[in-house]
Amino acid sequence: MTERSQPLDMIFAALADPTRRAILAMLLEDDMSVTDVAAPFSVSLAAVSKHLGVLAGAGLIRQERRGRIIWCMLDPDGLRQASVWMQGFGQFDPVDLDDFERFLRQELETG
Repeated sequence: MTERSQPLDMIFAALADPTRRAILAMLLEDDMSVTDVAAPFSVSLAAVSKHLGVLAGAGLIRQERRGRIIWCMLDPDGLRQASVWMQGFGQFDPVDLDDFERFLRQELETG
């Protein structure tokens, strides 16, 4: 693995998990607190926090502390980097976040 491929490896590894894709779909709607992100999942808050850590580490989300609450927000630059890489193959259009949102919703409905 080259140093240049490490960020992409982290992005695609983060996107490989259905829970993390569901979290991204939620954050497409609005910024959310960690506890609000965790609410719809039947796993512990600690497990959701680990998923959020993976997404943040891959550059797909940002987290910001406001008082006692940690807020999560989508960071589209991570997806943009993956999109640019895929465009290099000449077979993929740039990632449109609206299309990505529809894709994630469909995945959640069928998954």
